[in-house]
Amino acid sequence: MRHILLSLLLGTAPLAALPELRVAPDHRHLETTEGKPFFLLGDTAWELFHRLTREETITYLDARQKQGFNTVLAVALAEFEFDQPNAYGELPLENNDPAKPRDAYFQHIDWVIGEAAKRGLYTGLLPTWGDKWNKKWGKGPEIFTPENAARFGEWLGRRYKDQPVIWILGGDRPIENESHRAIQRAMAGGIKKGDGGKHLISYHPMGEANSSDYWPDEAWLDFHMFQSGHGRAAFPNYTLNARNLALPALKPTLDGEPNYEDHPVRGLMKDGKPTLWFGDHDVRRSAWWSVLSGACGHVYGTHSIWQFHDPAKRKQLTDARTPWQQALSLPGAAQMGIMRRFMEGLDWTKLRRDDTFLKAPEGGWKPDQMPMAAVAEDGSFAVVYLPDVKAGPINHDPFKVSFKPEQVEVIVFDPETGEQASLPAGTPGAVATALEGKQQDRVLLIREKAGR
Repeated sequence: MRHILLSLLLGTAPLAALPELRVAPDHRHLETTEGKPFFLLGDTAWELFHRLTREETITYLDARQKQGFNTVLAVALAEFEFDQPNAYGELPLENNDPAKPRDAYFQHIDWVIGEAAKRGLYTGLLPTWGDKWNKKWGKGPEIFTPENAARFGEWLGRRYKDQPVIWILGGDRPIENESHRAIQRAMAGGIKKGDGGKHLISYHPMGEANSSDYWPDEAWLDFHMFQSGHGRAAFPNYTLNARNLALPALKPTLDGEPNYEDHPVRGLMKDGKPTLWFGDHDVRRSAWWSVLSGACGHVYGTHSIWQFHDPAKRKQLTDARTPWQQALSLPGAAQMGIMRRFMEGLDWTKLRRDDTFLKAPEGGWKPDQMPMAAVAEDGSFAVVYLPDVKAGPINHDPFKVSFKPEQVEVIVFDPETGEQASLPAGTPGAVATALEGKQQDRVLLIREKAGR
C-alpha cells in the first residue's frame, strides 16, 4: 500500500503486470511463461531516456501503443551527448565510472519503463551504446573493463529484476579483440547475477552483421539479433535468418535494425548527400521477408525517432530530415501493427520458410522482387509475401499443403492497409486476376476453405 501511495504522489502508477518471457520449446520463437507465443514487434528509440521530457515520452509511447507495438528499444548510456545531462539535468555516472551509477538519472529510466509497461510495452534495454567499450567511430569515451562491466551489469540486473525488460548487449559495434569479448561476457554475467536470469538477453551488432558472428553458441545469449541496416536498397535479410536457423545450437532470430523509414540509402549517397530514402514499401519488404523466413518478430525504426530529431532544440548531427513528432505518423509504423495482427491471427509458430512452394518464372526472381513463402509444418496453411505483384505468375505447389486444390481458399491481403479479399476456392487464375492492376506488394494466405 505504501508503494502504491508513493507512486500516486509521484504521478506514476505501479507497473502493469506484463508476463515474463522465455524461449519457446522449439527454440525458434519466444513465448510468455504461460506458454502463449510472443511476436516481438519493436521500435528503436535509442535516445529515449536521454533526450525526451516525460511529457514527450508519453506522446511517443501512446503513439507506438496505438500503432500495435509491444516493445521499445532504448539505451541507458546513450550515444549522443553522453557528456551532457538528460532533460532533467542528470548525468548517468559519476566521473564516467560505470561502477558509480547515479540514482537520479536511473529514476527517470524507472519511470519510462513503468509508463511503457502500463501501455503493454516491454523495454528492450541496452545497458550502453557500443562506443563506450569499442570506440570504432563516434564520441565514446571507452569506459568499460570486464570488472566494471560486471558490476554495472549486476547493478542494472538487480534494479530491473522485477520489471518487464529484455536485455540487449552490444550497441552497434563489433567484437574485435578478447577485451571486447570479455566485457560483453562480464556484462551478461553481471546481469544474470543481478536479476537471477529472469530476463532474455540478446546482442545488437553493427550494420550487416549478426550476433552469431561473435556468439554462435554462447550460454547467456537467448536469441540472435542481426542488423540488416541502411546500406543497400534491398538487403536480403532472410539470408541472416537462414544462417542463424542452421546453427547446431538453435535459437530464435530477429532483425533488430533493418532499413529505417525516412533514412537515406547509404550505399547510394553521392558526395556525402542522400539520393534515395527508404520508404514504407522498403520497410514492409524487409519485415515480411524476415518474418516469413523464420524470425520471432521484427524491429522497426525511423531515422528521426531513434535520435528524436528536434531542430527546435538541438543542432542536427545526422541527415535526419523530419522532426520526430511528425515522424511518429510515418505510414510504415502502422503497417508494422497490421503485420503483427495478421500473424497473430494465425498459428504462426508452425510456419517454415519454403522456397519451393512457388514456381519461379523463367530466369528466376529479381533480387528486390524475391517472394517469401512459408508453409505450416502440418500443411494446414501457407503464407506468401509478394514484394511486387507484377514480378511474374503465381503458381504454388498443391502437394505442399494438406488439402486438395478444389478445397483451397486464397485470401489476398494488402499489407499497406490491412484490407483483404477472399477468392473462390479452386478457381483457375483467380490469384492472377485478383492481383491484376495492383501496385507493389501483397500477402497471400492459402488455406482450406472453411466448413469442410
